Amino acid sequence: MQTKSFSSLKEFYPFYLTEHKNVTSRILHFMGTALVFVFLIVGILFHKTNLLIAIPLVGYGFAWVGHFFFEKNKPATFKHPFYSLASDFIMFFDLLTGKQKFNPNR
Repeated sequence: MQTKSFSSLKEFYPFYLTEHKNVTSRILHFMGTALVFVFLIVGILFHKTNLLIAIPLVGYGFAWVGHFFFEKNKPATFKHPFYSLASDFIMFFDLLTGKQKFNPNR
């Protein structure tokens, strides 16, 4: 199976959204990214190194549960790590502001 190549984040993001159609998966991604921000802020403010170390586990943990159990696909992180990470944050803010819906099928 050939890997699709993308020349920009703008080109990648629509593909990323097609890999995140399941409502539960989107909620898990949103929760994981929200916790990344919480861990980052609390870790820095209170000098909690353990929270900073846990950031990748929390962020990817929630997302990967969404992919493996609800989307039934492989995370885009495996083939497009930087575009995927950036798209996680874009989708988070799109969901937060209502630009994207948790249920894209509605």
